[in-house]
Amino acid sequence: MTAQEERTVGLNGDRAARVGGRRMGTPMDRTASAKYSPARFAAEGFLALNLPSRLSLDGLISIVENLRQRPIEIDVSEALNGGSVCGLWLSTDSTEIILHAPTPSALHRQQFILHELGHMVLRHDELVVSSNYAETLFPNLSGEKVSRILGRSDFLDHIEAAAETLADLFAAAIRDSSLEPRSFERIFG
Repeated sequence: MTAQEERTVGLNGDRAARVGGRRMGTPMDRTASAKYSPARFAAEGFLALNLPSRLSLDGLISIVENLRQRPIEIDVSEALNGGSVCGLWLSTDSTEIILHAPTPSALHRQQFILHELGHMVLRHDELVVSSNYAETLFPNLSGEKVSRILGRSDFLDHIEAAAETLADLFAAAIRDSSLEPRSFERIFG
């Protein structure tokens, strides 16, 4: 394997998706710095998608389905109601599943979905370290203890910030694609 090929293999051994010759959604590492901030990862993931000028939520979902090479199912989960978690992404070998909290607001629903799509595009599923793998890396510590230590770091905060920033970029692209003029455009042309 060449050095270039090694750089395109994810933590789970899969080759990274490439869009237009660029690596798609470079996973963030634990040493995030200003140079590799969540905002930068989000911006790079957004640009690498090369989205069309007219974008809808359904169109974006289709693009991410093609990227992930499996269908995306979206459903409401009553279990997410009232907690701090508003959305959840589950990835299987055959399907990507997004569950979100019930909401009467179409905009909130869209943001929940866009956030989870952000995780998919940025390949955050490749960053999860199983307890068995953690035990292999740190044989003197239990895998559970390693997971707790990683969970207390700002690593997870960086992941969530990148997904939310990418969701905001998606929302802006969808909003800017709208055929309906926004209220200030109706007034000021």
